[in-house]
Amino acid sequence: MMRFRLTSALCTLGLACAGSVSAHHSVQAVFDIHKTITVTGTVAKVEWINPHSYLTVNVKDANGAIQKWAFELGGQAALRRAGMSRADRGGLKPGDAVTVSALPARDGSTNGALRELKLADGRDFKFGGEDPNDN
Repeated sequence: MMRFRLTSALCTLGLACAGSVSAHHSVQAVFDIHKTITVTGTVAKVEWINPHSYLTVNVKDANGAIQKWAFELGGQAALRRAGMSRADRGGLKPGDAVTVSALPARDGSTNGALRELKLADGRDFKFGGEDPNDN
């Protein structure tokens, strides 16, 4: 009877964890790894959260209208390796001028996976992966 209860508890735990594991997406499924986009704008918001952080940038289009671009960053360990810290959000604050290079969203939306972030003060943060255009 004890073995049955232990097996049941482990199965239940495995099923509970399966939902969170399946929710994580593949970069290749969401973003086009064969293209890179570059946009320049100002920081609207920085969200330093798990499992990925996000950077929202206000970008002026050809007509002068503001478009919000959302960029997915890596996990906190990847951000630390790039030189950013949670304490100061990489020194980013709303209104800062930035240039972002990213893998574009496959669905054509104004989203991307951040690869490089250049700040007006000269700081340059590089995030994971090789440049797909270097092949």
